[in-house]
Amino acid sequence: MPTTRKEFARGAPNVRIAKFTSGTARDDYDLKLRLVSTQKVQIRHIAIEAARVSANKRISDLGVDYFLEVKVYPHVILRENKMIATAGADRLQEGMRRAYGKPVGLAARVNIGAPVLEMSIMNENLSLVEESFKTAASKLPAPMKIEKIPLR
Repeated sequence: MPTTRKEFARGAPNVRIAKFTSGTARDDYDLKLRLVSTQKVQIRHIAIEAARVSANKRISDLGVDYFLEVKVYPHVILRENKMIATAGADRLQEGMRRAYGKPVGLAARVNIGAPVLEMSIMNENLSLVEESFKTAASKLPAPMKIEKIPLR
């Protein structure tokens, strides 16, 4: 079971995701596209932010009307037992004794079929959004697929 409560892990970092929603929220979009995981995977918060920035930048530069949502939240606190790799390090560190580790980052555990990003768009912008989702998927650690959901 991973550590998820920040009260118990002193020094846990803050979430690096700047915005969980961007664009214009409207009711009259035609399509909803989802970037869906095809594997059970743990995604670091930095990778989620890189994917969001990539998708957002490609679409906003084209002047397309859209609404982008990040659907996962990084709850899991990642720890690392940092080892010293210099000469004489064997006298300074404990090895695996008390190897709990210090918090170094956050991650979201994503199941198969769970959406990571979701974008609402109009039909005429479909090819542009698919292209932006492909670049966003390249920033994530597992293969992703794009699901299309008609809203009308």
